[in-house]
Amino acid sequence: MGGKSPLNKVRNQETYETIDYFKDVYDIKWLCELLGIARSSYYKWSNRIKPAYEIKNEETLETIQTYYTHFKKRYGYRRIRDNINLYTGTNHSDNYIYRLMRAYNLKSIIRRKRPGFVKTKPEQIGENKLNRVFTASNPNEKWLSDVTEFKYGYAGQKLYLCAILDLYDNSIVAYHIHHRNDNHLVFTTLKKAVKNNPNTHPLFHSDRGYQYTSRAFKSLLDKHNMVQSMSRVGKCIDNGPIENLWGIIKSEMYYLETFDTSEKLTKAIDDYIRFYNEARIQRKLKSHTPLKYRHMAI
Repeated sequence: MGGKSPLNKVRNQETYETIDYFKDVYDIKWLCELLGIARSSYYKWSNRIKPAYEIKNEETLETIQTYYTHFKKRYGYRRIRDNINLYTGTNHSDNYIYRLMRAYNLKSIIRRKRPGFVKTKPEQIGENKLNRVFTASNPNEKWLSDVTEFKYGYAGQKLYLCAILDLYDNSIVAYHIHHRNDNHLVFTTLKKAVKNNPNTHPLFHSDRGYQYTSRAFKSLLDKHNMVQSMSRVGKCIDNGPIENLWGIIKSEMYYLETFDTSEKLTKAIDDYIRFYNEARIQRKLKSHTPLKYRHMAI
């Protein structure tokens, strides 16, 4: 026991705090002798006036712990810092929040790797017209889409989520959840996006999943005057932003809980996507949420 506290420069801070905690139960003289601290040193510590930096550290740590708990341990120091600065009007640096969180072992959940998938022979393929230009000047200029898998229950039943991401504001413009990874899943998602954003004709980018390479899906895109773009074989980075989205959803929601029914898992996905669009601020969006950034442009 001993050493300096991460919040101040006082030597033997933890020892003094231990004595202070037990002083109403045990004799202070006995506690000081037990822990090898002079009584005069303890009384000097207990009567000291805390400097401003120590008070600031304690108050900031309390705020950090509040946000860390509120976001269910999802966020690391960067997002904790962004949320604190946005909602409290402060201007803390990344390094300052990192130092306090590291000292008290407050870490975000570690993201797991996504498993590989078996490729199928495509009916038709499109060029990689997006070409990793993951920026857009306006809403509904570039959409990215993909499908990911979730398991629930003891038998490992599966649910599939298809989503469409707008590269302008990183918002999820449409999504659909289904028990099968089939054409219905992907087609329904696109129809929802069109319904929510009528008279738009974005570049539509995806990987080479069999639904996206089907002639029926290409006909649906042509019907709405959308240009198709596809990732190259084995180049998942060509669809990087939506791959990143799956990692966010799974690390910040799916891996934190156990789901025994499809209803529970479906509700969790619905709730998280609402949170992602409406409450999860992003630095790339100047510390706005996707929907707020979108509404500012429309």
